[in-house]
Amino acid sequence: MKSQRLTVNGITMGITIYGEPREHQPILVLLHGFTGCSLNWAQLCVQLKTPERCLIALDMLGHGQSDAPTDPARYSIEHCQDDILAALEMSGVQAGQAVLIGYSMGGRIALYTAFSRFFRGLILESASPGLSDPTERAQRQQSDNALAERIEHEGIEKFLAFWEKLPLFASQAMLPPETQAALHAQRLNNRPMGLANSLRGVGTGMQPALHQRLGKLNLPILLLAGELDGKFSQIARQMARQLPQARLYIVPASGHTVHLEQPDVFARQIHEFCQAVC
Repeated sequence: MKSQRLTVNGITMGITIYGEPREHQPILVLLHGFTGCSLNWAQLCVQLKTPERCLIALDMLGHGQSDAPTDPARYSIEHCQDDILAALEMSGVQAGQAVLIGYSMGGRIALYTAFSRFFRGLILESASPGLSDPTERAQRQQSDNALAERIEHEGIEKFLAFWEKLPLFASQAMLPPETQAALHAQRLNNRPMGLANSLRGVGTGMQPALHQRLGKLNLPILLLAGELDGKFSQIARQMARQLPQARLYIVPASGHTVHLEQPDVFARQIHEFCQAVC
């Protein structure tokens, strides 16, 4: 494992690499969720690493070792795509070489970035194509902005006391205590301004609605969601009907964070998908 920081498009991104990217070698690129970082994938990367496969986990802007600019517009999904592609090209990854994996916020970013046609496959965990209703989008923008102000006002510790008790994450209570503690410690390392501006710049309310474009995304896609996460299981089913080459798997006994709650099942699904497309 090698962690470093790359300067791309005027900002610095944190990147963790398992293996050494080589020409024609299968590569997995992983994008974490909100409040996360590249280290959230560490155990999964150990399971998925093979002599023939390299894994690259990126810190999204405002998270982990990446910069936290003061301008919320710099966090937009369009900038996210540009930063991801620039970091991968700088790391020696070629178009058509990598499979992109995204969880939650990272899944939304991954879906948008997949339209660049840089990737050979896409894996979405608990992700969505955005909000199609303009009124709902506007309401979500207001909600995200209010939450951003709360983070800046209360600080990370108080915010996490609220965030970790959301019904969306209720099933994480079944995780081993040491896993819960490590996840909480990682979240505490975030910066208030980074999280707040991430919400303002790339929150669900700011994401372009991609529903009408899904039929044009003609590459192999694996959709994963936990059966205990009713909202995102339904979203995954809807996307599966629209995407030309999608395969859907609803993971039993799992909620929103499948890669932590059912890591063996998650790893097996990724391994089988990559065997088929790489």
